[in-house]
Amino acid sequence: VVTWNVGTAMPPSDVTSLLHLNTGETNDADMIAIGLQEVNSKINKRLKDALFTDQWSELFMDVLSPFHFVLVSTVRMQGVILLVFAKYYHLPFLQDIQTDCTRTGLGGYWGNKGGVSVRLSIFGHMVCFLNCHLPAHLEKAEQRKEDFATILHMQQFEGRVANGILDHDLVFWFGDLNFRIESLDIRFVKYAIDSHILSQLWEKDQLNIAKSTWPVLSGFQEGPLNFPPTFKFDVGTNKYDSSAKKRKPAWTDRILWKIKGASGGPGAGGRRPSRSVLAVSLLCYCSHMEYTISDHKPVAALFAVQFASKADKPPVEIYVADEWSRPEQAVVRYRMAAGFHRSSWDWIGLYRVGFRHPKDYVSYVWARSEEGERCLEKQLCAQVMFSEEALPKGKGEYILGYYSNASSSIAGMTEPFQV
Repeated sequence: VVTWNVGTAMPPSDVTSLLHLNTGETNDADMIAIGLQEVNSKINKRLKDALFTDQWSELFMDVLSPFHFVLVSTVRMQGVILLVFAKYYHLPFLQDIQTDCTRTGLGGYWGNKGGVSVRLSIFGHMVCFLNCHLPAHLEKAEQRKEDFATILHMQQFEGRVANGILDHDLVFWFGDLNFRIESLDIRFVKYAIDSHILSQLWEKDQLNIAKSTWPVLSGFQEGPLNFPPTFKFDVGTNKYDSSAKKRKPAWTDRILWKIKGASGGPGAGGRRPSRSVLAVSLLCYCSHMEYTISDHKPVAALFAVQFASKADKPPVEIYVADEWSRPEQAVVRYRMAAGFHRSSWDWIGLYRVGFRHPKDYVSYVWARSEEGERCLEKQLCAQVMFSEEALPKGKGEYILGYYSNASSSIAGMTEPFQV
């Protein structure tokens, strides 16, 4: 999970260290959630590119697609953006994807502050990612609490389970939460940072204080703040604010999590998970000082989430030959699970290996083959064919994905094969 207030800056050319992509041991991340705040949101810019859009989303898709990450879902509210990526082979097990957003700026009329969320079922467990930008300034702690409570209350999802954010089995809450350091003066705060005695600042951190006093934060956990405060820096440097305002450094950018039913006591994560139990361990919680384009430093957290899979098979299984060397071989057979909700708007896309998002296909066919369907073990089997015109001209490695219109997600996926 990454959070970064980018301060309306243009994206940097390299974000591999931020995404922990070039470190051998974490190359096996399965999902990445990126929460941005203060993305440049000029209105004409937003109309010009309705699909994605902003340069930040494009950058992250470009950087992550060679590592086999696909954009699962994204939601944007003015400058607040949330992007959720997963390895392509997990896509059929990520279902019931929904997004929501809540404006809290200017009394609920303006989206510069508020929260955006992506919720989904991951191998049968309900998980919600919530990216927030809460009100600024030291004296607004109470307003931050009220806005967070409003966001939790307002966000509602469709379906039989997990209608509210806190109904999910696991919630990741992150963003520019804007909590400040109480009562200590700026000289002492800077002395503590320079002397590496950050623990002297922890008990005066407003969010740490709030965790023990606000019922709305009950059960939310966070790793130790072993990195220097991430705000406010002179842009282009690693020096804290030298302007006339001389803002006191603070840990405004945070990543927390909550397991459903957890009271927040330590040791909750040590058990082997049964089919219903989730265990979360924090592997790393750090800031990235190397990025200087904003007055905030980005913060990243790496989690190992342990649970038993409740989904052994994807909703749609696709069968295809190991290679298509002639047009007549471009036949696709697929089988739908018994409870699968098919729609006449479902389609099967042919994707290049390294595709960026579910609509990034080379070609597609509608999954509407009425003839020749037969029931095998109560499951619907069907077959479709790609026409010669729909096949790619050059040769290469491709993947087929079944896109379900009902769940707005890929419900079945093949291994890579040759065309």
